[in-house]
Amino acid sequence: MKLVHKNIDKDGKGSVAVIPEETEDMWHAYNLISEGDLIRASTIRKVNTESATGSTSANRVRTTLTLAVENVDFDTQAGMLRVKGRNTEENEYVKMGAYHTIDLEMNRKFTIIKPNWDSIALEILDNACDVAQHADLAVVVMQEGLAHVCLITPSMTTVRAKVDVTIPRKRKGNIQQHEKGMQKFFDAIVQAILRHLNFDVLKCILLASPGFIKDQLYDYMLQWATKIDEKKILDNKSKFILAHSSSGFKHSVKELLADPNLTMRLTETRAAGEVKALDSFYQMMHNEPTRAYYGINHVEKANESQAVELLMISDALFRSSNINQRKRFVKLVESVKESGGQARIFSSMHVSGEQLGQLSGIAAVLRFPMPEIEDEEEDEVPNTVEQEG
Repeated sequence: MKLVHKNIDKDGKGSVAVIPEETEDMWHAYNLISEGDLIRASTIRKVNTESATGSTSANRVRTTLTLAVENVDFDTQAGMLRVKGRNTEENEYVKMGAYHTIDLEMNRKFTIIKPNWDSIALEILDNACDVAQHADLAVVVMQEGLAHVCLITPSMTTVRAKVDVTIPRKRKGNIQQHEKGMQKFFDAIVQAILRHLNFDVLKCILLASPGFIKDQLYDYMLQWATKIDEKKILDNKSKFILAHSSSGFKHSVKELLADPNLTMRLTETRAAGEVKALDSFYQMMHNEPTRAYYGINHVEKANESQAVELLMISDALFRSSNINQRKRFVKLVESVKESGGQARIFSSMHVSGEQLGQLSGIAAVLRFPMPEIEDEEEDEVPNTVEQEG
């Protein structure tokens, strides 16, 4: 995301103008824009005009509107952000107070005006505008006839391509049809890798499958690349890692990121860190349950004693339309950091974030046991932790 200007005063009030340059940026914008903010952006408006003779015609005109945000929708498949609200500034095409919907577009500037840019919003903005924050890990999970090419970015796991090829079964004395089907399957995966992956940014590409399909793909890919001198593959040969997965479906990505044998190669990726953090919580819950709690009341109680060593919280909680709830979560994150704890904001677009959402969206590993917390009653957190996509 490109930062055009940033004008925030010491009280946290101000505006930021940005230009989203990729789908990932739309996700960051979704996490930044809250109900009650103002959004200024250009949009298309249908205008009816009447001529002197009484005939009417409809024209589409582009105009700039400033809306008081009432609703924000993010289409995970299309990577499109739709903002609905009332117009707050005079405009020749839209009356003051009239409802309008703006589709925020890629490579087109928009401005977010907030009454309070809290620490979480500023952190999201900084990460979004940091050029180093790009996808550095790709995963290709496969089984016979099915493969998913996934990109793991700091904020989401996206399926860039799905390969589905019908492969004839092996028949005694005639395996040619099967081999032709497998060759067609491997060729489709290689083409998807070349089309959807940026080798200049990626640090590694995991090829994973049950059995030896991943090995067969790797051998086929290298032979094919050598034959036609495909530099993208040959020059990045060292970035490919072969691993075992239980299937070719997207959910197998989580088990790969949690595999200790791969952790050393994946330590630079935030996605692996999230899975590792959640696994440490589950292990602590099993071994020392009085050092692992989830739910806002339990975690806040532990934080009062500065006992939180690791806080895990879903970004979905910060999209709460209840301003007091959002402030509550922001305060908790800031307090944990001030007392020397680590706070991880999980993306609800990651598999690990979905799991955390099932635990109310908030969990913590404590520095020391606090059995007395078990007697605390847990409040219901508003239903803000959604399954995205």
